[in-house]
Amino acid sequence: MDLPTSVIVGAAAVGIALPLLIFGLSSQAETPPDPVRLNLRSDRGITDERQRMLQESALDRAVRPAIKSLAARARRFTPAGVIEKLEQRLRFAGSPQGWTLERLLAVKVIVGIAGLATAIFYLTTAPSGLAMVVAAVAGLGAYVVPDLILWGRAQERQQIIALALPDTLDQMTISVEAGLGFDAAMLRVATNIHGPLAQELGRTLNEVKLGASRQQALQNMADRTDVPELRHFIYAVRQAEEYGLPVAKVLRIQAAELRVKRRQRAEERALKMPVKIVFPLVLCIFPTLFIILLGPAVIRIGELF
Repeated sequence: MDLPTSVIVGAAAVGIALPLLIFGLSSQAETPPDPVRLNLRSDRGITDERQRMLQESALDRAVRPAIKSLAARARRFTPAGVIEKLEQRLRFAGSPQGWTLERLLAVKVIVGIAGLATAIFYLTTAPSGLAMVVAAVAGLGAYVVPDLILWGRAQERQQIIALALPDTLDQMTISVEAGLGFDAAMLRVATNIHGPLAQELGRTLNEVKLGASRQQALQNMADRTDVPELRHFIYAVRQAEEYGLPVAKVLRIQAAELRVKRRQRAEERALKMPVKIVFPLVLCIFPTLFIILLGPAVIRIGELF
């Protein structure tokens, strides 16, 4: 296979995998409603289901069944430990709309195969030991791309929750001191703020309404988010309820401690900046500066000889 052909095949593989990756991991895509529930909510039943199918785009009707079939097969061959870790990462990312475990598994397989196929086609142009290693690394790297995207979403969400927590606790402290109970204060704050923390507070209150104890609901929120600051706050609240301590005082202390930690974290990042600047400075700025300063001198010396 000559080089132009391999380039075309590689570009085609990437062109097929990239739209599937975007389609599979798009947070804007909505999960299709369950046909049974849809029929139960409607008097027209089959007619509504047919209209729903007709409203879907051609891409949805063609790709979605293939993704479901591939995901079912991928799940059978995926170890239980890997499945559990993926589900945990989805929880940490807030279970974005359209991000399901089956879709994630299918996209991982599709992108991994596309990356490996592209690397193999390039390998045929210049077969060597190094090329084989590059092909294997390319296939593995493409396979973990969805994991990296999901990990980034989870990290971003955890940072947003950690940054919003001190101000949220201040509002809860004011509400409790004004005479509201802990659950009422949490509800008031959840309606006044926006973002992942508001969603988690609302979900926790819903669990309490459905019969879960407050401690269990708070622990579930800590497990879903995996934010150390939030976990520490929940532990303090549970201890306060167990030993009969004033909740308002605990909230005020926790808010002050979290503000100190937030300031320390910002100072730590500021101290790390000079070290991070060294690498771009050495690799990008210094070579350009040397070329500008020494370039004319090198040209003149070359003309002399």
